[in-house]
Amino acid sequence: MNNLNSSPVPPRRGKPKGPHPQKALSAQFVRAAAPGRYCDGNTLYLFVQRSGARSWVQRLVIRGRRHDLGLGSVALVSLAEAREKARTNRKLAREGGDPLAEKRRAREVPTFAEAAAWVLAQKQAGWRSEKHGKDWMSSLDRYAFPRIGQLRVSEVTSADLVEILSPIWYTKAATARVVLQRIRSVLDWAVALEFRTGNPCDQLQPVLGSQNRVIRHMRALPHREVASAIRAVRGSSRTPAGPLAFEFLVLTAARWGEVRWAEWEEIDDGARVWTVPAARMKAKRLHRVPLCPRARAILERARRLDGHSRFVFSRGSAKPLSEKTLRRLLKKHEIAAVPHGFRSSFRDWAAEETDHPREVVEAALAHVVQNKVEAAYRRTDLFERRRNLMNDWASYLADRSRG
Repeated sequence: MNNLNSSPVPPRRGKPKGPHPQKALSAQFVRAAAPGRYCDGNTLYLFVQRSGARSWVQRLVIRGRRHDLGLGSVALVSLAEAREKARTNRKLAREGGDPLAEKRRAREVPTFAEAAAWVLAQKQAGWRSEKHGKDWMSSLDRYAFPRIGQLRVSEVTSADLVEILSPIWYTKAATARVVLQRIRSVLDWAVALEFRTGNPCDQLQPVLGSQNRVIRHMRALPHREVASAIRAVRGSSRTPAGPLAFEFLVLTAARWGEVRWAEWEEIDDGARVWTVPAARMKAKRLHRVPLCPRARAILERARRLDGHSRFVFSRGSAKPLSEKTLRRLLKKHEIAAVPHGFRSSFRDWAAEETDHPREVVEAALAHVVQNKVEAAYRRTDLFERRRNLMNDWASYLADRSRG
């Protein structure tokens, strides 16, 4: 078939017979063609509807089956661009690929906000706290979404991330690190699902620079003042579960999250042991806590308060105490410490006032052994020696309280 520019004979409609044409159409013909389907060659067709709408269609055999691929409107895709698209698709199909799958994948790439929602749903299944999920998404909503929320995950660049993080990298260093970590999680997910080939977060450190973090210790009381804090809080609340939980936290040197979510099925009264499951421990390892007589007395009183809840310290319902319960109690009594700080008070007492070995104290705090060789050979949790340690801690607090 001759080209329209060199012959007055227009291209024939439909699939031509005889030798396959090569670049049979011209830009002038594309603009003026009557309704119908016209072959340009190399599987490319011009499709003109009765309404006058014009588009490109490629008829291609993909893995043994014939398909018609839409390549776009004539108003958006020129004749030269349509030919190049058709050539690329045809080459991919001849090599065993699937142009339809590539097109579908490009169309289904989620936005960053959509990907973040999927990542959160996947991660949240392993979290105990609903609030953490809300915090996770709210930080992205505040800092990341205004810039990249509606971008497809495949289009997010390191320049976008620099623009997000630069304003807060030094002024809100901790927040910036959290936001970066969560952005990285979303983009790692995108890489795993083959929506992109690399994570731009890996390129940010040289650009943003070092934050030169200064370690800020949590507020804690000197160990000599802990007994006074317990005495001030004890019996001071309309809901006694809060003061009981506070004293139990101090006596066990546990973290607030471990105490707050403690369940009755974890308490073995006969063995005088509280077994915290691995899922609730920072190190993700089961931790046994020896219970001194005063800790067992607190549990007995808590059981009388609400024997129907599965949680040891509850709000008179099926829910555990609020995360802010202890902070409010401490603030109310002007105690200059945070709940986690009482672990530090315990650690200082053990170092200054006792001869208990360091490894026993660290095991009581459920700290991970940093030395890999030592950790490999450590087969015991030093439980009975920890029981003696915790009994000494309870006796010290009782003596200080009486004094």
